[in-house]
Parts: sequence; C-alpha cells; structure tokens
Amino acid sequence: MDIQDPEFWKAGAVSTTVVMLVVLAFLTIDSLQATRAGGSHVPTYDVINDQIGYRYDWRRHEDVPTIGGEQLLFGKRYTEAQATALMVKGKLVIQSRACMDCHTFFGNGAYYAPDLTKAWLDPAWQQIWMPMTGAKTRADAMVMFLMNPEKYPTWNRQMPNLALSQEEARAVVAYLKWMSAIDTNGFPANFGKPTNLR
Repeated sequence: MDIQDPEFWKAGAVSTTVVMLVVLAFLTIDSLQATRAGGSHVPTYDVINDQIGYRYDWRRHEDVPTIGGEQLLFGKRYTEAQATALMVKGKLVIQSRACMDCHTFFGNGAYYAPDLTKAWLDPAWQQIWMPMTGAKTRADAMVMFLMNPEKYPTWNRQMPNLALSQEEARAVVAYLKWMSAIDTNGFPANFGKPTNLR
C-alpha cells in the first residue's frame, strides 16, 4: 500500500483507535477493581470497626495505612450495611456543607484548610484536641470540634460553624476514619507531624 494513499492513513487511524480502546478498557477494569470499596486499595466500609494506623513501607518507599485489631467507633460495632449507610450519610453531609470549598480530599478541592485525606490519623487529635475538649476518644473529640468549631482554636484559619447535628458529625467522623484506611500510594507525603496551632 502506498503511504500517500489516504486509505493507508485511515486504516492506521482506525486500527490505532481500536487498540487504544482495548487498552483503555483493560485499564478501566483494573482501576475499578483497585478503587472500589473492597478493592485492593480501598477497604470495605466496616473497616471503621478496626484500628487504623500509618507506617512507612520500606519496600514501596511510601507511607501506607495499617489495619489492626478492633477499635470500635463510638463504642458500637457496625455491620457492613450499617457502615455503608453511615458512609452515604457522611458523604452527603460533606457535600451539602461544601467542605471541598475549603478542604481537600485526596488532593482534590481547595487549599484554604487542611487536606482531610488522613485527618483521622492526625496525632493532633490525641495530643491537642482530646485534652482541649475533654473527650475520652479521638472520635468524640472530632465530633465535639465539628459541632462547635468556634469554641476551639484551630489552625491558622477558623473553621465556621456548619450547624452539624451530632448524628451528622458522627457520620463525617466515620467517613474520615474510613478514608484514612485507603491506600493512597503515599499521599499526602510527609503526613503525621502535629499541626501547629496559631
């Protein structure tokens, strides 16, 4: 076939497009398997019943979440269905209050306030917020803060009161705990240092 013949280029374009569509289909299937709840990087929602930590993986050269023994959220064991319903509620609260207008999740959103991808794991909850709020657990300190942020000094910018009910605040905390268990391939980098107040 003559390379100056338009049919040659047309056949090349069609075959390249077909090959790329097949590659895209395989990549999409692989990505969906890794990123859906229960996939290789995203735990099922009932992980909120477990202890979630963070450690450096020398083999991968990045920080990874660790999932350990039982650490019930708000003293309750959630079934998969209950945890799923809680995640739906938490996500709806986050969307309805436009949290991404100030915060980021997985690096998406605004950079006015802290990235919340690993907020559950922030040592400041135990070192600063639990003593400040008088809460007995990290989850309770987070709920108290979310319901009345103006009562507690925050990072360089004051969080507005979003008028969250206790039920809504608990759903957001559950969502943040689950989100911290997601293997984000080391994102955010250098996470784990206490946040400086004012």
